[in-house]
Amino acid sequence: MKRQIWHQHYDPNVPISLDYRSQPMDQFLTQTAQKYPDRDALRMSAMAPLLGEQYGSVTYRQLESLVNRFAVGLQKRGLQKGDRVALYLPNCPQYVIAYYGTLRAGGITVPSNPLYVPREIEHQLNDSGAKFMVALSLLYKNIQPIRSHTKVEHVIVANIKEYFPTLLKLLFTLTREKKDGHYVDISHEAKTYWFQDFLAPVGVKPQPVPFDGDDTAVLMYTGGTTGVPKGAQLTHKNIIANATQAVAWVKGVEATEGQEVMLTALPLTHSYSMTACMNLSIIEGYTQILIPNPRELTHVLTAIDKHQVTVAPGVPTLYNALANHEDVKANKYSLQSIKFCLSGASGLPAEVQAEFMRRTGSRLVEAYGLSECCPALLVNPLGSGGRIGTIGVPIPDTEVKIVDDETEEKPLGAEQPGVLCVRGPQMMKGYWNMPTETANALRQHADGKIWLHTGDMAIMSEDGYFRIVDRKKDMILASSGYNVYPREIEERLYEHPKILEAAAIGVPANSKDQRAKVFVVLKKGQQLTTEEIITWCKEGLAAYKVPKFVEFRTELPKTMVGKVLRRALLEDEEKKGN
Repeated sequence: MKRQIWHQHYDPNVPISLDYRSQPMDQFLTQTAQKYPDRDALRMSAMAPLLGEQYGSVTYRQLESLVNRFAVGLQKRGLQKGDRVALYLPNCPQYVIAYYGTLRAGGITVPSNPLYVPREIEHQLNDSGAKFMVALSLLYKNIQPIRSHTKVEHVIVANIKEYFPTLLKLLFTLTREKKDGHYVDISHEAKTYWFQDFLAPVGVKPQPVPFDGDDTAVLMYTGGTTGVPKGAQLTHKNIIANATQAVAWVKGVEATEGQEVMLTALPLTHSYSMTACMNLSIIEGYTQILIPNPRELTHVLTAIDKHQVTVAPGVPTLYNALANHEDVKANKYSLQSIKFCLSGASGLPAEVQAEFMRRTGSRLVEAYGLSECCPALLVNPLGSGGRIGTIGVPIPDTEVKIVDDETEEKPLGAEQPGVLCVRGPQMMKGYWNMPTETANALRQHADGKIWLHTGDMAIMSEDGYFRIVDRKKDMILASSGYNVYPREIEERLYEHPKILEAAAIGVPANSKDQRAKVFVVLKKGQQLTTEEIITWCKEGLAAYKVPKFVEFRTELPKTMVGKVLRRALLEDEEKKGN
């Protein structure tokens, strides 16, 4: 790769270009299992009354065997190369087993958000044409009414307790299973199996499948927060490239192969967690601490403390919540084991970043990515810490440029805001059965290369650091003629010592003459008035950026990964007629 201006900021041990193995993604598991057979690959963490945090573990040797057994189970029931397998699960060992087992059998994994209601999961199943589905027993009730409307032939039902330790499994059976809906009767359901019954006997290996790096490995659905979900076709080459890039970025700077403990609290159905938590850990022999619900902060804090977590990818809302948790302030939990954290999915406010690092003593850097790119594209260097307020620099073999926002064709120079365009070995081959959307996203430029248009507005500094201004579609179209970016207002609000969370939108919705409205969540025990917030903004923002409306809330709507849903706030305003 040709040397670019941003390469000067790389940590010393990070090359600007990498070699990528030509093999199926699941083979990394086989190789790691040979190197670290007795190391815990997965720990299924759970909180129990009186007992506290408990966990069951799966070693790399055991995980390799379970993946083989799941792959044989698929092939035995007719899975052909390219068949889709939907994974409708929270973070649990069954997810990792099914993900790698599907790839090993020659199938395509379809991660399905466990928060989806029947209508949403039905759309995804029909769009992907999935023939197999793995679902948590608690979610099976969402499958029953829509199954006959899909092409799903086989459903594998997993119970959350399967990889709990013996005592916790017994307690769960006695106290929670029937009460919470985890127990279901599938005895009269055709081609429906319990997860453990689906697995082939120990020692049986799947039939080998012809490998092509350009074969689709994952259909990662994206766009659900902004429109109709689209299935990004991520190939084996794509996901291997991004995982390899992630390894290069952390290895030799902060992380050591075969020694780190990974907090996997981000939903594995999200591309960020797929790469930064699961695939990175599998390649490097880390131990993953699986947290089914990252919103249970006491569970997250307890797991970090007990398992001495060293790597903790997350989102700004998680770091904000942890840093402001009363038990953290009271030093009830130790977070000092954490070496570094990568923040993604949405912009990281500078105040959140600074407060988290002060509380934990760890390094927290902002990153940027897209599901269409597995997702990592730009990251702040870990050794130097990068530059606060930026998304860092392009990772190895990744090209980035900024073009004008009107035609999205004219390249712009430093300090000129425009649409961010990217390309690299982690870039998808297109959207599943959506040629028009693919053509809109992947465009050939005058240089003859295919570039992915992200829809994000960004600026590059003179020396090669990038900063996201905001989503192009989220711009507030002020009557002054100036474009106002919500993130600028939100950054100012996060600087206020009494504000916990904030979001900004333009109202009236869908108007060309908008004013900013902000939604504010205060820290516990704090009070503010609308006038005080507007005054605070006036002291730090140009007059045309100052919000006109303020609404106080106890919480903000978020995706499962923790990203604030501005679209939901806009929909609320539309319902009010604003």
